[in-house]
Amino acid sequence: MMTTKILYVRLPCNPIFPIGVVYLADHIHKQFPDVEQRIFDLGTVPPLEFNQTLDQVVDEFQPNLLVFSWRDIQIYAPVGGRGGNPLQNAFEFYYAKNPLTRLRGALGGLKVATAYYGELWRNLGLIKRGLQRAKRYCPQARVVVGGGAVSVFYEQMQQLLPQGSIVSVGEGETLLEKLLRGQDLRSERCYVVGENQPRERMIHEEPTPLEKTACNYDYIESVWPAFDYYLQDNDFYIGVQTKRGCPHNCCYCVYTVVEGKQVRINPADEVVAEMRQLYERGIRNFWFTDAQFIPARKFIKDTEELLEKIIDSGMEDIHWAAYIRADNLTPKLCDLMVKTGMNYFEIGITSGSQELVRKMRMGYNLRTVLENCQDLKAAGFNDLVSVNYSFNVIDETVETIRQTIAYHRALERIFGADKVEPAIFFIGLQPHTHLEGYALNKGILNPGYNPMSLMPWTARKLLWNPEPLGSFFGEVCLQAWQQNPNDFGREVMKILEERLGCAPLEDALSAPIREEQRGNLRKELVALT
Repeated sequence: MMTTKILYVRLPCNPIFPIGVVYLADHIHKQFPDVEQRIFDLGTVPPLEFNQTLDQVVDEFQPNLLVFSWRDIQIYAPVGGRGGNPLQNAFEFYYAKNPLTRLRGALGGLKVATAYYGELWRNLGLIKRGLQRAKRYCPQARVVVGGGAVSVFYEQMQQLLPQGSIVSVGEGETLLEKLLRGQDLRSERCYVVGENQPRERMIHEEPTPLEKTACNYDYIESVWPAFDYYLQDNDFYIGVQTKRGCPHNCCYCVYTVVEGKQVRINPADEVVAEMRQLYERGIRNFWFTDAQFIPARKFIKDTEELLEKIIDSGMEDIHWAAYIRADNLTPKLCDLMVKTGMNYFEIGITSGSQELVRKMRMGYNLRTVLENCQDLKAAGFNDLVSVNYSFNVIDETVETIRQTIAYHRALERIFGADKVEPAIFFIGLQPHTHLEGYALNKGILNPGYNPMSLMPWTARKLLWNPEPLGSFFGEVCLQAWQQNPNDFGREVMKILEERLGCAPLEDALSAPIREEQRGNLRKELVALT
């Protein structure tokens, strides 16, 4: 299929810079400079104008290949959205003792579920509408659908998308190359709806290696009429990717299968050249969109090289943020981070108990994380740290909760309590993860379950908060929302410490696996209530 016009459509989501679509269009232009392309981001369009604006863009551009990027499907998070807070609604419905609160949770959950299914069918409708509209001008027009949501739920997409749709898992550059050249697609992580089935464990196949060069933003600006939308407000962090892949095996995370375990470093000169183009357009805030900015110690030198070249570039008034494995920091890296303007970072330790960190296959040494955070503070870092905690994942006990409290207080002593923001998550169980395998083996989930279902009997299992601690955490979170909804994470930590106390820090850093704790868990919970 010799496609000459490609329309990229980023389906509606929060106003996050659509780096995936931008990189796809840039790559295809470098490989096929004669191909006409256009980017259309529905995130910049008012909801009431989605259909009308899509029709207008298709009519004007008349593409014969539409590439849809679908970022979000699953909704479990401790934040507002979709007309409410999904986590709060679920906890009110499942755990509240007051019937009126449970009713409020049920009504809120119904509102969230309605919005969720409404968005699902709306996005599917936009894909079908765009394809049908394009076929007015080119009867052979085709559609490729990819993005984060599709990569996770690719198996379910065959029941939802139009016949002939190409479902792309993970990176799409080489898939589009082969499609444009008329080559066989079977070696790519994709399938065609109605023509073939997704291969067994297809998501676990390694992506095709790709040499990444600096995105050409002069070109991107020429094919994306709404590009300036993300340049108007200095609050936006514009995405820049420095590497792809994640080598870890965290039990609940799907990044490592979507991006592959092989870490592929983008040359530092190319990354800086890309940042420079955005800098000259007035951008001062950058988000390094890697799965992990420093995924392992073997990549420390690459990170040092990048930060040193940012310093040499003269971009002195920038700020940047990233998701960082703090166990891989060094004093030199800490110094470079501060000098280059890092003003926010996230660490996903999940638990402050070394015992649970091991069980979740995260590979962290929590003592090392603390030591490295002290180095970062000594280097002059005085900004915000977001620490992700996911309580009750596997074998949580009262003692491991106390250890997490102790660990969090240690981080507060390093950075300051006002600088350490605990983000309290309850895992949204996703397909293709170790946690899903654990749930299937334990009979918590049944084979053939629908991971996209938001029915109460399914949602309660996918929002991972199993008993015997599930009700306890539900009660704590409900109390936190009632007492201090605007600082939910800190309030949860405060309540947990008031109820359970705080373990000695050394227990958190070197806690052995204590089988007897599990046997006593129910007795402890009874005593607490």
